[in-house]
Amino acid sequence: MVETLYPKPHPLNPKYKVCIIGAGPAGLMASIFSAQAGAKTIVIESNTAPARKLLLTGGGRCNLTHQAEPAQFIRQLNNSDRFLRFCIHNFSPQNVQDFFAECGLQTTTEEDGCVFPISNKASDVRDALLRKANSLGVKCIYSCSVKDILKNADVFVISAKETQIFAEKVIIATGGLSWPQTGSTGDGYRFAANLGHHIIQPKASLVPLVACEDWPGQLKGTAVENVCISTKIDDKKIVSTGSLIFTGDGIGGPTALDLSRHITDYLSKEKIPLPVQLDLLPNTKLDELDNYVIKYAAEYPKKMVTYVLADFLPRRLSSLLCRLAGCCDELPAAHLQKNLRKKLTSLAKSLPLQILRTRPIAEATVTRGGVCLDEIDDKTMQSRVCPGLFFAGEVIDADGPCGGYNLQICWSTGALAGTCAAAQ
Repeated sequence: MVETLYPKPHPLNPKYKVCIIGAGPAGLMASIFSAQAGAKTIVIESNTAPARKLLLTGGGRCNLTHQAEPAQFIRQLNNSDRFLRFCIHNFSPQNVQDFFAECGLQTTTEEDGCVFPISNKASDVRDALLRKANSLGVKCIYSCSVKDILKNADVFVISAKETQIFAEKVIIATGGLSWPQTGSTGDGYRFAANLGHHIIQPKASLVPLVACEDWPGQLKGTAVENVCISTKIDDKKIVSTGSLIFTGDGIGGPTALDLSRHITDYLSKEKIPLPVQLDLLPNTKLDELDNYVIKYAAEYPKKMVTYVLADFLPRRLSSLLCRLAGCCDELPAAHLQKNLRKKLTSLAKSLPLQILRTRPIAEATVTRGGVCLDEIDDKTMQSRVCPGLFFAGEVIDADGPCGGYNLQICWSTGALAGTCAAAQ
């Protein structure tokens, strides 16, 4: 539905105190906190429905935050930790869980600290936000693409098809460039730039990685529950641990996505591949694995060598390791010579891979880059360049690892932006 605002209010007498561009998690949270502070609030969304990207998070389950004390949480944010410190303390992971509990949504915390709705339905998170916003009188307009945002004296003029909205404050919460099918098309960068902001080049973060080697394609779809990937950049060791899935041209899954966050800047600048090592059995020492293979060969001398590691790893992966070690698939375990055995176990503990690049930003879970943090007040989320303009969510140059961190950034920046925009 497109709102028609004729006759238009005079720009010096705006109809809304706060106008929010984008009805994703950051925008909806901003609208709730704005309305709670007493501001007449409107949300404009280009999609036909709100929170499309939210519905895809966590495989449709919506990992809505990560259970941790604020200081512990902030340590995982790397380059944006100082900027986000105030808003995370102001609206912490525990505050998020309490907020949703008050909205009637119960959550559960898994062993790794990831927090999900107890129903395992992302749609329940969206519905809780919408119920709260509606109860506070927030007006939402869908199927309404904003064309431009201009500032006339102390009033913002938001132009969309057949619509002009006048507001005292504007919050840009349009997301980044990842998953454009959900509406994240980078419009917020254009609005910010037109209002005087610098945009840090958007890059893919939390994204599958492309390898030089072709053997990962032979394992496409094969998942390993626990893998440790390590590499070095400028003598700094980088380690990522978790589940992994082999893709047609490289690696994906949570551990590869987390690694991508640390190496995406390197890959975008350097012209040479980045060597990484995959420890496929991080909880087993090399000598323990070697002893196991010796014992297995003695107990099952006639079994093919491809079965040697099948108790630990998927059969397809075990077979590939044997081939990479130079073992014939038909080789009986009893005939596995010491040099081949050592090579096989070494590959299982340190499988080399050359990372060439990331997959395209459209396939990324999160965008690295966006509105420059130096131009945003971290205590309010207000622009230092254009008073009355605020930012929330992925449109700013801040991102976190997998596990609910990025949604927490949306909730915290949205809550702070909404509160401060309404209060001024």
